[in-house]
Amino acid sequence: MIDPEVVASRVQEIRLDIGRLARHPVSLVAVTKTFPVEAWNIALSAGCDAVGENYAQELLEKVGQSPAGLPIHFVGAIQSNKVKALAPHVALWHGVDRPSVVDEIGRRAPGAAVLLQVNTTDEESKSGVSPAGLDAVLSRAIEAGLQVRGLMTLGPTHGTEADIRASFTQLRALADQHHLVECSMGMSGDYRIALECGATIIRIGSMLFGPRSSVGP
Repeated sequence: MIDPEVVASRVQEIRLDIGRLARHPVSLVAVTKTFPVEAWNIALSAGCDAVGENYAQELLEKVGQSPAGLPIHFVGAIQSNKVKALAPHVALWHGVDRPSVVDEIGRRAPGAAVLLQVNTTDEESKSGVSPAGLDAVLSRAIEAGLQVRGLMTLGPTHGTEADIRASFTQLRALADQHHLVECSMGMSGDYRIALECGATIIRIGSMLFGPRSSVGP
């Protein structure tokens, strides 16, 4: 059971951190994967800016149960064969990282707003284009008519604060180099470092809603 008062208190705490640490305006995305659809309404009431979902089927099931009331961001890895079903519902795609996904979003959601995912930790387990490959994907996205708002990354799975900071600092530098505004980086465990490094979007789940009791599909 999610306690709306606890969520509201944690949102307030995060907003205070944003005011203290951020160099840019910052959007707070409540990541609601594996939580019931009521989390959408609680996120709205608590003052979050958007909700984020990682799994296509879960997002579609929740949309069928209740409108979000907030913009929906798709923050997980994108499968090309799911884009058609997701396109009517997604306000911002965070995980665009390869030409096939660029082309499919361009076909199914012309002019869609996207973030290009960059693998700034060089971990094989993580999605994302390499920093060296970013130019090619960016050009492809622009040619496809997509609105490239910025970049997205995941911090290291295991690493020191210095490793996390290096990952986020690299993303901010790449965004600035390409004259892109948005940097989606930072989650419950590392969002304060992300704010210090220039995040404009943070993705917060367990800090708001508690530990997840199940895994997604």
